[in-house]
Amino acid sequence: MKSLHHLIIIIISFVFLITESIAADTATTIVFTTLGRSRFAFDIFSLPIHPTIRYDHELQLTDGHSVNFNGHLADQTQTIIANPTLPDHPSSLHLLYVTERNGSSSIYLDVVSNHPAPRRTGTRRSVFETESTRSQHRLVGGGNGRVSMKDRPSLVGDSVIYVSTHEETGVARTSWAAVYSTQLSTGLTRRLTPEKVADFSPAVSPSGMWTAVASSGENGWGGEVEELGTDIYIFLTRNGSGRVKVVEHGGWPSWADESTFYFHRRGDDGWWSVYAAILPQDSPVTVDSVVTRRVTPPGLHSFTPAASLTKKNIIAVATRRPGSDFRHIELYDIATGEFHDLTRLVAPRANHYNPFISPDSSRVGYHKCRGAGNNGKTIKNDLFLENIKTQQPGISLFRIDGSFPSFSPDGSRIAYVGLPGLYVVNSDGSGTKEIAPDITAFSTAWNPKRKGVIYTSIGPTFASEDTDVDIYSIEVDTDEPGFTKLTAGGLNNAFPSVSPDGKWVAFRSGRTGYKNLYIMNAIEGEKGGLTQLTNGPWSDTMCNWSPDGDWIAFASDRHSPGSGSFGLYMIHPNGTGLRHLIHSGAGGRTNHPWFSPDGERIVFTSDYAAVSAEPISNPHNYQPYGDIFTMKLDGSELTRLTHNSYEDGTPSWGPKFMAPQNVEWSVDEEKCWFEDSEWLAITNQLYDAKRQIQCGG
Repeated sequence: MKSLHHLIIIIISFVFLITESIAADTATTIVFTTLGRSRFAFDIFSLPIHPTIRYDHELQLTDGHSVNFNGHLADQTQTIIANPTLPDHPSSLHLLYVTERNGSSSIYLDVVSNHPAPRRTGTRRSVFETESTRSQHRLVGGGNGRVSMKDRPSLVGDSVIYVSTHEETGVARTSWAAVYSTQLSTGLTRRLTPEKVADFSPAVSPSGMWTAVASSGENGWGGEVEELGTDIYIFLTRNGSGRVKVVEHGGWPSWADESTFYFHRRGDDGWWSVYAAILPQDSPVTVDSVVTRRVTPPGLHSFTPAASLTKKNIIAVATRRPGSDFRHIELYDIATGEFHDLTRLVAPRANHYNPFISPDSSRVGYHKCRGAGNNGKTIKNDLFLENIKTQQPGISLFRIDGSFPSFSPDGSRIAYVGLPGLYVVNSDGSGTKEIAPDITAFSTAWNPKRKGVIYTSIGPTFASEDTDVDIYSIEVDTDEPGFTKLTAGGLNNAFPSVSPDGKWVAFRSGRTGYKNLYIMNAIEGEKGGLTQLTNGPWSDTMCNWSPDGDWIAFASDRHSPGSGSFGLYMIHPNGTGLRHLIHSGAGGRTNHPWFSPDGERIVFTSDYAAVSAEPISNPHNYQPYGDIFTMKLDGSELTRLTHNSYEDGTPSWGPKFMAPQNVEWSVDEEKCWFEDSEWLAITNQLYDAKRQIQCGG
């Protein structure tokens, strides 16, 4: 019996080893691009509310690891209740915030104690010159499978209130964002947002009884990239009951007391402004019974308000003033109508986001790029591939610091574009080679049979059909890269993809006045043979050839030509068997398909999950949507791989499994510069033009 028991253990172990070996052999890697993400490098800072502010008054509250944002300074008594093991020191700051470290979003609580630094002989020490000690605690996210999103967390007793996107709505182009409560002592998580409803920007009242949210209700997402069509609701924090709409057209609530909160909206005059909402004391709370009024004036943008709990007429706001390219944090005195500079006095050429005020109203916090200081100084970017945790077995997921990546046939190298520039690097981050650092290349594809040959298109990006863009093959392993132009006489030729036998290239071209798909000889280009694959008054683009050569997947607006709405399709290389794969809904965008190495799935980017936060609370959002998904070729098993409010795109599926850990750069690149949301400048320009006309200019 004992021998039989040992034999069973041996057999089970053997089966386990075989299964593990098969899993390793079939595991693969997906890389994708996130627009602007490598330049953010956010940390949370604070300044005292003080008559005079200097650059050395600013304290960095987070530790400089990964990206840290959307802070909340909590009351010490409150955090001790939530975690009795926390150190209790009267000078410590208790900071709740969202961080993206360890490849996934989490909510952390840091207790930062500031102690005076030793006085230097012969110098006068600033009272803000300190040495910090830190106690750090992960509250939600990371390894427990929950996804903490880019939105403000709060503490109520020993529960953290936050936004997550881990539950699918089941409806295309509706947001997965919902408010949850997780009890820290038990780990019990409760959804506070009703099913099929999207809630953003939760704010808990001072007593903890009520939570206010910006909600899009059950409405789908219409593609808004500036302001969501949200209303403000309140509900009981303990269980989400008692939900009622209190403000039509508003977002980002912030409580001043139990009956007053501030919020922002874009007015009919085009200016973002802060408004006050006063709830009735002696009648039912409804939209009609709540009194609202505008408190910040037009002529500048004011948004993402933070109310002071002890100074009733003071709010902190982010502003974007006419003529400025930067958003700054200012204090606004509602009684006097006066603004008071804060961050502009410290770092005039840096963007600052989403202010918050400490419980005693002594400090204002915000996040900004940690390298963008008073003189615009930049930081060095140290990651080439950032591992993103995923629950999908057999997939290693990475964010690459580049665009349009593609793996070499053996998976050992990655080609990518820098907009501008074309580069090749080893998959471990070493051996970076500049193929053409100054050209505007668009997409990359390796020839699976010709070693060291890459295909790309060179010319303006996102251009019309009649723009000069051509496809080249490039020999990258020679001393001097060899360029061969493959298209001739065509217009806007782009997105090449090579057949598995290395003989043919599928691409899109605008030569007929519409963007359709063509196939040409992979060595001689058009001169060696050209076939038109699709034909119609629409745009077929972003094609990718299946590993077995039977299919070409592509994005197309053929369901609504010229609308800007794209879905995914497949077609045989002989032009037969057209099949619709997926579309994220009316007006939706699903793009950049790429086959898995076994040809059974496709990875792509899509706005299927809509937005995850109010766009104005995020940086650099030309398109505040786009997550990475996979699915089977029959449209089943749709799986979301990324959860953030950036624009993820241009995914590529490689043949080799890469260990799920970050890959560092072998070269230094200074990165911290990015533009604030460009649409905020439009109203500024219109306002300046109007003033010039009024003044006779």
